[in-house]
Order: sequence, then structure tokens, then C-alpha cells
Amino acid sequence: MKNKNVERTISDSAAGFEGITRNLPLSSITVAVRYALIGFGLSSMALSQAVFAESVLVAQVSELTYNIPEGSLEEALNRFAQQTGITISFAPAEVKDAKTQGLKGKFSVRDGLERLLAGSELHAVQQADGYVVRKSSAAVADPPATLPPIKVSASTITGSTDGYMAMKSFSATRTDTPLRDVPQSITVVTQEMIRDQTMQNMADVVRYVPGVGISQGEGNRDAVIFRGNNSTGDFYVDGLRDDVQYFRDLYNIDRVEVLKGSNGMIFGRGGAGGVINRVTKEAGWTPIREISAQYGSFSHKRIAVDIGQPINDVVAFRLNAMYEHSNSYRNGVELERGGVNPTLTIKPTGQTKIVLSGEYFTDNRIADRGIPSFGTMSGVVDSGRPADTHRSTFFGNAANSPTHTDVGALNSLIEHAFENNLKVRNRTRYANYDKFYQNVFASGPATAQDASGRVNVQAYNDATQRENIFNQTDFLYALDTGSIKHELMGGVEYGRQVTDNFRNNGYFNNNFTSSGRTSSVAFLNPLSLIPLTFRPDPTGDASGGSATANNHGVVEVVGIYLQDQVTLHPKLKAVLGIRYDNFDLKFRNHNTGQLLHTNDGLISPRVGLIYKPIETMSVYGNYSLSYVPRAGDQLTSLSLTNAALKPESFMNLELGAKWDIRPDLSLTAALYQLDRSNVIAPVPNDPTRTTLVDGQRARGAEVGLMGRITPQWSVMGGYAYTDAEITRTISNAQAGAVVAQVPKHTVSMWNRYDFTPFLGLGLGVIHRSSMYAALDNTVLLPGFTRLDAAMFVRLNRTLRVQANIENIANVDYIASAHNNNNILPGAPRIFRVTAIANF
Repeated sequence: MKNKNVERTISDSAAGFEGITRNLPLSSITVAVRYALIGFGLSSMALSQAVFAESVLVAQVSELTYNIPEGSLEEALNRFAQQTGITISFAPAEVKDAKTQGLKGKFSVRDGLERLLAGSELHAVQQADGYVVRKSSAAVADPPATLPPIKVSASTITGSTDGYMAMKSFSATRTDTPLRDVPQSITVVTQEMIRDQTMQNMADVVRYVPGVGISQGEGNRDAVIFRGNNSTGDFYVDGLRDDVQYFRDLYNIDRVEVLKGSNGMIFGRGGAGGVINRVTKEAGWTPIREISAQYGSFSHKRIAVDIGQPINDVVAFRLNAMYEHSNSYRNGVELERGGVNPTLTIKPTGQTKIVLSGEYFTDNRIADRGIPSFGTMSGVVDSGRPADTHRSTFFGNAANSPTHTDVGALNSLIEHAFENNLKVRNRTRYANYDKFYQNVFASGPATAQDASGRVNVQAYNDATQRENIFNQTDFLYALDTGSIKHELMGGVEYGRQVTDNFRNNGYFNNNFTSSGRTSSVAFLNPLSLIPLTFRPDPTGDASGGSATANNHGVVEVVGIYLQDQVTLHPKLKAVLGIRYDNFDLKFRNHNTGQLLHTNDGLISPRVGLIYKPIETMSVYGNYSLSYVPRAGDQLTSLSLTNAALKPESFMNLELGAKWDIRPDLSLTAALYQLDRSNVIAPVPNDPTRTTLVDGQRARGAEVGLMGRITPQWSVMGGYAYTDAEITRTISNAQAGAVVAQVPKHTVSMWNRYDFTPFLGLGLGVIHRSSMYAALDNTVLLPGFTRLDAAMFVRLNRTLRVQANIENIANVDYIASAHNNNNILPGAPRIFRVTAIANF
């Protein structure tokens, strides 16, 4: 038998002091409290064991609120014991490999324990000092003798998340690894953080993630900047590629993992500056009944449901669905989107799990590319800044700028654990994307900001259809060679992507020449009502206009990878990995009939070393390498000029430290250098030829804090310093230029404080220093500081309400940009009220 003891919170209200001890055996609490009091300059005190025993009895009959995630039953029982103060004993062999669907909500100890054990063939027998968990067939046996307590180390990993803090990350190593044992910067945005801030998109997710920013994406797609590198393709779902350009939602997402630095060894091509992996919700054996309704500023309306139900002991079902219709602070801008995601989990045996899911998601909105700058040339007074106009002003024509996306996907996971420490896991994702966007937008700066001012506008539309299929098989095996322990992970991945891309240029007043592609509007009334015709230009026009896209591409990727997580010594670990990808692209330009073919062999190594001076702290160094093929992250830019050139490479060197101050509070820090090379640049004095140069370097530091300062006070955020510059002159940028849309300093911190179980308040601060809109460094976007707030009220066991306010002070600021003349003003003060019912 194994006896799990608890961590307790002890308060002395008369003295106004609250001390916290975590993961200590009961016999040690008196000592722990005495030393805590000495540390705060207070006199020692005695703790009555009788009072403590009484508190345990009260805990058994009262109801507590739990947030225990699904996963290992042993870890869940550890956490349950810690939260309740109840001793729980069990035989390790009986709970080995057993899983639980978690526990969320308010329950008595007995009810909560039964829900944790549902479907496991185990049940709990009450004893004088707690509970014994054992198989049902042993229920009639005599109660076991009281066992001596065994200390549960404070470093025990008790689930994947705890409030705002994540303990583990699957995507970083594809193994169940504590975050402090991963030699890489990772920020996990947990379900509780998503809920507290009513996050709904990638811009919301990265708001409090150090070292990661958001780009405008021309108002039609997610575009994230990782350590100075802009990407529209480094997005994943459960570790599989989800790379089409669209706006993603979080209605069916359990948590979001943001990995920083090059990630080629795990994710293959791309992953240059980082990746974002969304972990979806799974069906489980704990019934879920949740409906949320939201209303907010600018007629924001959203409703979501999360329904989960076990069908029997083997099969469980879950359904997530969402619908939203909202207007905007931007004139003429609105969105309508919806999604449905059914999931089926099957556990035919204790060693086998099968998860099947499907999703349909649709997003319809106005493509909003913001406002222009005021001048970019010398001699213009106050030039090189965003135009001075109201943040609601739309330049171009909102009604003629629709965008829609339809995504259909089928996903499967098959996982089996063999008796010889071998586990096999297979994931498959099939997805079909249909994306179209059209926009009429400002294409140049304002000549003046009064009645004499004019702004050029242009228009085009673009359609992309893509069919993805990815299959990934991992083999995991634990092996000991003497005193050295190995956790091996190897596998193979196959991917096929078929893409059709078509683009039309917009021509004003049926003038089908280059001059007809540009019109102008008055700065004070920038609505363009001139008749527009959209048409393709297969070979360009007589005035020298460029041809529009009409491409078909087929990509096949086969990747083989091997990783060894080595425990060389209890204080020293290493992560060694290498991956080989064969990237084969066939690209056909329908305009010219030209067929291009490129084949790249990409080798992505990773070497990480971890030193642990104490169990709860690690110091690490890491080297990693990844590549982006010449077709770009959207596979649409291949030409004769670049087909034969080597892929761009991204090398990341990182030194960092991670400290789990307590099991529910973590501090991280990292220093890094990320070099981008093999960038195409024109040969000096011969623009007809190109060469490869080392093009960009980013150096920086990041500090992150997440978890609970006290049981009532939760935090998430950090600070990032980023120095990103062009190292060699390339197209549109001189050596020494600052990388676009990368501020030197960002600070963000979100706080939630629960005054009672029924009332909590949230306060967040976001600061960003100034940054340039484009590589030519002619337009400077000013820095800003923004405050957000929230209130959380639980009305009863079933219903809770929260109110969120963003930009409390109603400051004017620039949220993001795409270039010098596509600059998006930030939102004014807005509110959202959300009602959530659990039944």
C-alpha cells in the first residue's frame, strides 16, 4: 500500500499572518509553521493536532470546488488528497496506468472521490483516517491496518494544469514531461486563463505571453511574431499541422501551448521562431453540462455549449459548439462564425485509448486593414507615423471587403501501452480548407491630414483551397542502461498537402491597365465608391502590371525522428534529438504552364542539457535548428528564381532557468539568440542575380511568472526584451535595420484575486514600447500601456457570471500592423458580460 498525505494551509488571523506549506506529511506541519513564523520575524507557536483532526472531519462532510484535469488516476488522487486534507491509501499496482476523467465543480469529499474513480473498476472504502482505494472485488475484505505515512515530495507532478500554471507539456517532447525538464521556453495558456479573460482568438492568447506578438495579417488571418519572425503557418492542433491562413477560435480548446525558438526536430519544416499548438477537449467519463452566453460592446453576441456524457464504461461522448455574431468599433466591420466539434473516446482495455473527432468551422467577416501612415518621405513635417484619424475610420470599402473560411476536419488518436514499457501512439488528421478574401484598402500614405489630403487605394481578391492529410506514429520506450535512464521517442510522419491558389486584381472604372489598379480617396472621407472589376491577369498588362496567381501545388513530406531524454545523474539530464524530412514540392503555374519541382532533405537536430541543483529548479542550455523551404510557409511562392536555392535556416541558442517555487507557482527566465540565414538578396550592382546571405538576428531575454502567489491570488505574465535587426542588406531592408513590428520591451501581467468563494476580481496591465511598421524603418508606431479588468461572481452552485472590461482608461493606441499603410488602431473601452451555467 501507498499512503498519500496532504498539503495544508494554516492561518493565524489574530496575528494577521497566513503561512503556506505544500506537500508536507502531517507530522511535519507543526515544524513547518514554526519555521515560517520565525522567517517572518514572529514568535513560534504550537499547532494543536486535535484542531487539525477536526478540520479534516469537517472537510469530509463539506463541499469543496475542484479543478482536477483528466489523466493519470494516481496523480489525480494525489491532488485530491492535497485539496481535501484527507489521507488516501492505495496499492500502486492497482492504480498503475489507470486513468480518470478529472473532477471539475463543487462536491463533497465522498462524491468527488467517486467521480474520480468512475470507470476505473476501483472504489473507495472509508477508514478512520481517510479512505482506502482498491478494486471492487476486494470490497468485502477486512480493512487494512493503518499504514505509516509516506512523504509526497513537493515536486510531484499532479496533473497537466493547476489554475494558471501548467505542470507538463506534451508537444515540446511528445512525452509526458514536466515543464521544468524541457530545455526550451514554453508558455501554456490554461483553460482557466482562457475562461477568465474570455479569450476567443490568437491575439487574445499571446497578449500575456512574453516574447510573442501579433501581426495584423491583412485583416484576414492569424499572423504571429515569434522572437522577431512573422509566421502565418506555424499553427498546430494536437501536434498536427493546421497551417492555412484563417482566424482560429478557442471554443473546443482545452489549453494552448506556445513554444518559442526553433522547433524543427519535433514539428518538421517551419517552427522557425516558435509554434502554437492547440490542445482540443476530449470526451471523458465525468458528465459535463455547460452553457455560456456572452454579450458585449458593439453588439457582441456569442453562445457556446460543452456537453459530455459517458455512454458506458468503454465509450464516452462530448460535443462542443459555438455561434457568434458581432459588430466592431471599426466602421462597417462585423463577423459571424460558428463551429461544432463532436468527440468520441473509446477505452476497450486499460492499456488502449481511441479518440475520434470531427469539426466543422466557418468564419465570415470583413477584411480590415486599418489606416495609412502620414508620409514616409523626407521633407514632410511629422511624417513617418500613423495618420491622425479616428480609430473607427475605414479606408477603402468595408462592404466590398468580405472574407469567409470553411474548415472541415476529421481526427483520430490510437494509443496502446504494451507490458514491456513500449507505448505506441498514432495520430491522423484530415482537413479541407476553403478560404476566400477580398479587400479594398489604403495602399499609400496620406499626402495631408486635412481637406487637401488624398490616400491611394487598391483592391484584389484571393481564393485558396487546401486539402491536408497528416499521419504521425510515435514509439515510446523506457530503458535503463546501468545507472543511466533513457526515455526514447522515435517515429515517422507522413504529410500530403494539395493547394490551389487563385488571385484577381481589382480595376477601377474598367481601366484594365496598371494605372487602373489604383484610385484615390479624400483623407477626410476615405470611402471608395468607384466601380470595381475583379479579373485575372495571366501574363500582366501592356503597361507592365504584374501577373496574378493561378497555382496548383502538391507537397509530400516524409519525416523520421529519434529523441532520447537521458537521465545521466539525478541532477543532470539531456535531451538529444534529430529529425530528417524529405520535402517534395510539385508546383504548376497555370498562367504560364510552367511546372516547377523542388526536393529538399532537411536535417533538424536538437541538443539540450538540464542541470537541477534541487528537484524543483532547472538550469538549461539548448541548441536547435529548423528550416522553411523556398515555397514559404503557405507553399505559394515558388519560382524559377528560388526553386534551386537552399531553404532558409533558423538556428536558436538558448540559456534558461525554471523554478517551481511551489507546486502551483512557477518562475522562468531565458536568454536567446536566433539567427535567420539563407535569405535571398540581390547581388550588388546586378539585380538580375540573387545570392544567399545571413539576413536576420534576434537576441533577447524573457521572464515569466504564472500560478498562485497565495491560494486566493493567481497571476500570469512576464517581461520580454527583444533586439532584432537585419544583419546583411536584403530586399527592402538595409543592414542594421530593426525588424518590423518587434518592440524592444513588452510587459504584461494578469492578476485574479478571489476575496471569497463567490467573488473575485481581475486586473491586467499590458505595456509595449514603440516599434517600426516595416523593414524600411520609416513609420514608427508609438508605444502604449493598457489596463484590463474583470469581476467574477458565483451566484449559486449552477450559475456564475463574469464581466470583463478591456482598455479601462480608453487610451488610443496601435494594436498591430502589416506594413506602413496597413495599421490597425486598438479598440476603445469595451465590455463583455458572460453567464455560465453548469448543471
